[in-house]
Amino acid sequence: MPSPKPSDPTSAVAVVDDADSTPPALVGSAYDRMGVTIGADGGTLRVWSEEATAVELVLFDGEDLDWITGTLPLIPAGDDVWEVTTPDLRVGARYALRVDGPSGPGRTFNPETLLIDPYARGLVPVRLGQWRSAVVDDAFDWRGVSRPSVPMDRTVIYEAHVKGLTKRHPGIPPALHGTYAGLGHPAMIAHLRELGVTAVELLPIHAFETEPRLLNQGLTNYWGYNSLNFFTPHAPYATADAVAAGPGAVLREVKTMVRDLHAAGIEVILDVVYNHTSELGLGGPRSSLRGIDNRGYYRQQDDGAYVDVTGCGNSVNTATDATARLVLDSLRYWAQEVQVDGFRFDLAATLGRDAANSFDPQHPLLRAIIDDPALAGLKMIAEPWDVGMGGWQTGNFGAGWSEWNDRYRDRVRNFWLSDIDYARRAAVSPVGIGGFATRLAGSSNTFSAERGPLASINFVTAHDGFTLRDLVSYDVKHNLGNGEQNRDGADTNRSFNHGAEGATDDPGVLATRRKAMRNLVGTLLLSAGVPMITAGDEFGRTQRGNNNPYCHDSPLTWVDWDHAAWQEDLLAHVRRLVELRRDNPALRPRRFARDALVVPSASVIDWYDEHGDTMSIERWTDPAHRTLQYDAASTPEEEAPNRILLIVHGTERPVEVTLPRIDGVAAFVSLWSSVPERPDEHERVFAPGEKLTLPGTALHLFRMQ
Repeated sequence: MPSPKPSDPTSAVAVVDDADSTPPALVGSAYDRMGVTIGADGGTLRVWSEEATAVELVLFDGEDLDWITGTLPLIPAGDDVWEVTTPDLRVGARYALRVDGPSGPGRTFNPETLLIDPYARGLVPVRLGQWRSAVVDDAFDWRGVSRPSVPMDRTVIYEAHVKGLTKRHPGIPPALHGTYAGLGHPAMIAHLRELGVTAVELLPIHAFETEPRLLNQGLTNYWGYNSLNFFTPHAPYATADAVAAGPGAVLREVKTMVRDLHAAGIEVILDVVYNHTSELGLGGPRSSLRGIDNRGYYRQQDDGAYVDVTGCGNSVNTATDATARLVLDSLRYWAQEVQVDGFRFDLAATLGRDAANSFDPQHPLLRAIIDDPALAGLKMIAEPWDVGMGGWQTGNFGAGWSEWNDRYRDRVRNFWLSDIDYARRAAVSPVGIGGFATRLAGSSNTFSAERGPLASINFVTAHDGFTLRDLVSYDVKHNLGNGEQNRDGADTNRSFNHGAEGATDDPGVLATRRKAMRNLVGTLLLSAGVPMITAGDEFGRTQRGNNNPYCHDSPLTWVDWDHAAWQEDLLAHVRRLVELRRDNPALRPRRFARDALVVPSASVIDWYDEHGDTMSIERWTDPAHRTLQYDAASTPEEEAPNRILLIVHGTERPVEVTLPRIDGVAAFVSLWSSVPERPDEHERVFAPGEKLTLPGTALHLFRMQ
């Protein structure tokens, strides 16, 4: 049975931090100054390989990238690091590595293969699947613009694809469509500011490649979860002028985007893919790590077979100190040189696996990321799972981490969609409202009291899965265009088409879908935790039922800025909800409340039924009673006291609700309701004990005074 006080942390999953304070070996000086460092004597290149017997620097002509202008051997510098210094490694230099070593299980050395420096700050394409590393100039004028440093409780994340967000925006010049410069354009910034989001979370912008399988099908890796290099920005997202000018210009365009967003008060969070690389499984490309030290960089068994916990062919072996340091140094680079504000770690459970491939929340890399002074104050968000044994770790990361909360996603979808579908068929809902209430109040049954509600990144949709509009329009996925006979993508979506699959002209179905979208986004933005909106959901973008469009770089996945009237109405609701979240600290507690204790920046919660009475134990689990009144009062530290009441009605039957009589509360000011097509700007005042009627499935928010 759910607790009648879902904010009480006594049932939370405890995360015990018993790690000692000894710095992990991966941060030791042995791995300092990897890649190319420019000094008085030219450039010094440092490369790690435990098993190599020879490492060679290969230099190329600046124009003809097949013309080798020189080769130099690297010499052992201790701790399996190889090193060379030469005046030829200067800004603009194009180079590659060649590495030789022993043969045997798991060893894939080939002294003829030209390899990318894992620490390369720039890449230049030669032909399909071949690249040259480039030395770039990091100099940039930040013009005094600093990070916005938005507190976590005030953060509203907007997950977006650089190209897809800007490709069709009518206010952005065509030359900037689909680019970093387009994202930093005033027209795009105006939309983000008007929406009220505080951070854009960008799908991968590390250099990535499309898998040969997709190329053979005429498709592409649109999302970018196939990293080629952890330091270089993905050049195809830059303007044509920047690409023509070279890697240094691409980097400057990225920095300009970050600077312009920061100047507007908007943070930049990068979705980073360190769990696997574009080298895929054995037999795949040998472009970098595989040719430098396959056994050191990738998880594998004694016979050389890969331990694939990512489902992508390989898994980066962060149990190796040098490999873990590569990830940490990449984070430092993007944080210090590019000034990004945080990271969302794809399949983060992989990064926390030890030498036995078991997940450890105190893994040296996970600890180092949180403890590193160069990363202090940045937002660290884990996707807390992978596909290996013990791969589902929601709630189990350590202090300092926030996590994508899939339990929140599933419960909210169930409550507003699949439960309603079930009730239409069975005349009764499958479950009561207790589990939903726990998620609304911050998921204290998942996150410890030490971590609090801000450990939960709440989301209803993400890039992966149905859009908000498709979630209320399709019962099943429609992925035939992906070339896998509709086998790919999730089969369990917790969606509901409300009576017709996909496109329909039925006005009743369409009206019900619109209200369902308002209920879903209203729940997201009024829940304790950190909300994440998927780009385009604010105005009901569709992908025509495709819940896995990772391989489509087309109008299917590009945000459409040509809106019908109902889409503008939905956008107005989202703007209003973001504004209300900002103005009412009771909706965004930093900590869980505790019985008999005053907890600063917590929200003290009471629960009432539709009659205005305190929720009984029986009503939490009774499927016939899915109406509650959520009373949250802030415990202020820096803001004025605030108290809200949110009515939640989770059946399709109308209900009469009696507002509760609460000591010290004289009135209820109506702030927002999911019922009207467009937000009601009139703040009607209700008295305690007054009755109001809600139609089926609805939310109504009040401020108490």
